[in-house]
Amino acid sequence: MILPISFAILLVLVAYLLGSIPTGYLAGKYLQGIDIREVGSGSTGATNVLRTLGKKAAIFVLTIDVLKGALALGLVKLSYHLEGINLPENWQSWLIISAGIAALFGHSKSIFLNFTGGKSVATSLGILFMLNPLIGLGTLATFGVILALSRIVSLSSISGALAVNVLMLVLHQPLAYQIFALLGGFYVIFRHKTNIQRLIVGTEPKIGQKLEPNEPS
Repeated sequence: MILPISFAILLVLVAYLLGSIPTGYLAGKYLQGIDIREVGSGSTGATNVLRTLGKKAAIFVLTIDVLKGALALGLVKLSYHLEGINLPENWQSWLIISAGIAALFGHSKSIFLNFTGGKSVATSLGILFMLNPLIGLGTLATFGVILALSRIVSLSSISGALAVNVLMLVLHQPLAYQIFALLGGFYVIFRHKTNIQRLIVGTEPKIGQKLEPNEPS
C-alpha cells in the first residue's frame, strides 16, 4: 500500500515537472533553431513566442501551457478515485493548491531550463479552470477586456491576477482556493515587475510592437 504522504509529495513533484515542460523553448528550437530566451524579451511564454515565432506558434504554446496547469490538478483529482491510495478527504483542497503552486513555479523556474521560464499566466489559467470554470472564465474575460482596450498583454495579465481574488470571494470559494488566488496572483504580478516599471513610464509595448533592445519583459 502506498503511504498517503509519499503519494501526495509525488503528486506535487509531478505537478512541478509538468509546469516545467518548456513549451516555448521547444517551439523556438524546433521551428527556427533558436533559444527563445536569447531573443525578444527572453521569456519562454506565449507573448514572446508571438513576437518571435508568429501567431500559430504562440497559439500552440499558449494551449499547451494552459493544459499543463489543468493536467497538474486533474491528476490530483483523479488520485482520489484510485484504489490503494486512500488519501484523506480533508487533504484534497490543500493538495490541489499545492500542486497548482508547484506547476506555476515550474513554468517560470523550469528545471529543464536552469530555472528560467515564463510568467506563469497561461498555466495559472488552466489551474483556475480546474478549480472552478466560472472563475477561469471570469479571469479570462477580464484579461480579454483589458487587452481589447489597451492592447498590452502585461497589463491584461496583471488585471486578471487581481480579478481572480475578487472572483474567489464573490463566489465563496474554499479557503484553500482563496489562498492559492492570493499567492498565485502575487507571484504572477511579481513576475511582471519589469513590465510594471515600463507601464509606469509609458514604454510598455503593445501587441505588434517590438521591445527595445536589452529591455527584458
